[in-house]
Amino acid sequence: MNLTKDPIGPLLKKIAIPASVGTLFQTLFNIVDTFFAGKISPEALSALAKSFPIYFIIIAACVGVTVGGTSLIANSIGEKNKNNVLIYFGQTIIFGIILSAIITFIGLYYASDIFFLMGSTNEVVDLGLQYTDVIFSGSIVFISVVALNSLLHAEGDTKTFRNVLILSFVLNIFLNPLFIFGYAFIPAMGMKGIGVATIISQIIAFFILLLKIIKSSSLIGISIKNFFPNSFYLTKIFFQSTPISAALFMISIGNLIILWYISKFGEFATAGYGSATRFEQILLLPVLGLNTAIISIVAQNFGAKQFLRVKQSYFHAIFYGFTIMVLAGIIIYLSADNIVSIFTKNTDVIKYGSTYLKISALIFPAYPIYFISNGFFMAIKKSHYSMFLNIIRNILLAIPTIYFAKFIGGTYNAFFWSYCIFNWIFMICLLIFVTFYINRYLQS
Repeated sequence: MNLTKDPIGPLLKKIAIPASVGTLFQTLFNIVDTFFAGKISPEALSALAKSFPIYFIIIAACVGVTVGGTSLIANSIGEKNKNNVLIYFGQTIIFGIILSAIITFIGLYYASDIFFLMGSTNEVVDLGLQYTDVIFSGSIVFISVVALNSLLHAEGDTKTFRNVLILSFVLNIFLNPLFIFGYAFIPAMGMKGIGVATIISQIIAFFILLLKIIKSSSLIGISIKNFFPNSFYLTKIFFQSTPISAALFMISIGNLIILWYISKFGEFATAGYGSATRFEQILLLPVLGLNTAIISIVAQNFGAKQFLRVKQSYFHAIFYGFTIMVLAGIIIYLSADNIVSIFTKNTDVIKYGSTYLKISALIFPAYPIYFISNGFFMAIKKSHYSMFLNIIRNILLAIPTIYFAKFIGGTYNAFFWSYCIFNWIFMICLLIFVTFYINRYLQS
């Protein structure tokens, strides 16, 4: 693929479809975790749901490293600067290692406080910590995997990571029950077993990606000196990736706010919401694939100063995303009553989960604007814009959402109806802003 010359439409499909398939299996990986947590107890389901904002600290760091490394490497490829490609790759690895040490410390020492902040019972806190302690202890593996993958994404290769995620999903189906319930010499670990299964899958993914990276033509000429910490390049990676990680951290805070609000309706409401969101992620996959495609295509064309192609890529992606999400919203609305019952037979949990899905389905067509706009700003090295967008949507938007929810009744349903309305207002304003930005600042 030539990201600066090939037709935009086919390029979006070639990159977005493998990325979507890969993310599908990453989501199915999480659904397997949810399924087996439901086999433990409804409280375990609630614990897994509440662990997500905490676990998202690792996800935020991973995406920051991936997108920061991808955009800088892809810009260097577009500029035909081979030396920078090698240096940015080496320094992305070093940056990831440093970041993982910080993440591990934060997760191990502050997770329990966050669980209590969400109004969790002692039982739910204990179950949640069994899972998160294992996950944070292995954060270096998560971040090393995505640091390696940043080079592949910069080249437009989303197929390799897709294959790795498919393998991880298959492994998780067998590893989860093995470590949760035990077998032969392996003891039953309960919630801890879900975390152990995840870490083992990530270790295998690391070695597969390492073998692929070693064979990459982009790394011809790389040497050990490219991996010596270089403050100049590390600073560039920091300022490119940190706003992205901070932006995603805002999603974690947004989830905390939602979980804090709905926790007053009980642990079953939390379990229902958490189960529903795991399935919801499946139908958002095409948009996430387009986000990946936009970062790769726009970053290379921005580096090559092909601004017309940057504009075309953005609006093509919005159109494709909107069309697909209208269909996805219809599917999730019609099937909402049956989805949550996959994870539990508790009627209260099912009721809360299906209620959320039916309201959430109405927001689906707006999501492409948000995700693709974030990818656009990351690709043109304006990642601080993404941070501001996430602060507005995930934190500031919560204020009118909560007040309006109270105004219309203060119920569980009222909160998500309010959430739907204010998300649509924000997305429309965002599309107007990005259109203005492109027409004002990206003219050939």
